[in-house]
Amino acid sequence: MPSRDTSSVGVPCRVDTFQPDPRAATEFYGPLFGWTFDDPAPMPAGLGGEYFAARYRGRLVAGIGQAPPLTPTVWNTYIRVDDVTQTIARAEQAGGTLLAGPFGAGPEGRLAVLADATGVPFCLWQPGGNDGGRVADVPNSWAMSSLHTADVERAKAFYGAVFGWDSGPVPDAGFSLWRRSGEVVAAVTPTGGTGVPPHWSVNFAVSDADATAERAAALGGSVLMAPMSTPGFRNAVIGDPQGGFIAVSAVVPE
Repeated sequence: MPSRDTSSVGVPCRVDTFQPDPRAATEFYGPLFGWTFDDPAPMPAGLGGEYFAARYRGRLVAGIGQAPPLTPTVWNTYIRVDDVTQTIARAEQAGGTLLAGPFGAGPEGRLAVLADATGVPFCLWQPGGNDGGRVADVPNSWAMSSLHTADVERAKAFYGAVFGWDSGPVPDAGFSLWRRSGEVVAAVTPTGGTGVPPHWSVNFAVSDADATAERAAALGGSVLMAPMSTPGFRNAVIGDPQGGFIAVSAVVPE
C-alpha cells in the first residue's frame, strides 16, 4: 500500500479530530471509512480523556481524541518539526500565536497548538520513539490538508518563514499549492466573498464520493456540500454527528 511522505521535518504529517464523545465518533468514522481502532490510550500529558488511534487495513491513518470542555469539534492538521520549542519561537517571530501547549514528552512525542499570522489554528508535532508512519493518498485515508484564509499573501509569508514552503497557483483552479523541496505538501485557498470561515480543512480520498456522502447521512451525519465534479475529481463536504466536517474526493478517470 503506497504512502505519502509524512516523515520529513516541515511537512504535514498527521490528522486527528477532537470530539466531545470520542467513542461515539468511532461509531461514525469506523463504518464510514472502514477504519478500526486501537484500544483507547490516554491523551498526551496536559490533556484529559481518551485517544483512539484509527487504522485502515492495519496501518495508522488518523485519530479521535477527547475535545476540551466548551471547545468546538475540529479536525486538526499537524506539521512535523524536530523541536517544538524552537518552532514556536520562529512562528511567533513570523506573527503567529501559541494557543496551547506544548503537551506531552518522552516516547509519545510533543504537540502544540498555534494560530498562524492570519489567525487560523494548526498543530505542531515533534515525534517520539513510538511514532509510526501514516498511510495516505489511498481511498479511505487522508489525502491533503488545505488552508482557507482571508489573507493568502500573509499566510504564504508565514508558512514560508516558519517551514520553508513556497507556492504557486493552479491554473483555473482558484487555489495554490504549497511545496517544500519541490514536493506538494498542502493547498491554500482564499475565502474572500465565499462565506467560508478561515480554517485548515482536511480532505480524505474515497473511491466514490456520492456513495460516501450517502453513507455519512445514513450514519447520522450531514452533507454540507453535495457531491460535485471538478477537473479530475468528484468532491463533497460532510459533517459528522458532533459538528466536525471533512472533505472527500474521488479521482475521476479521464
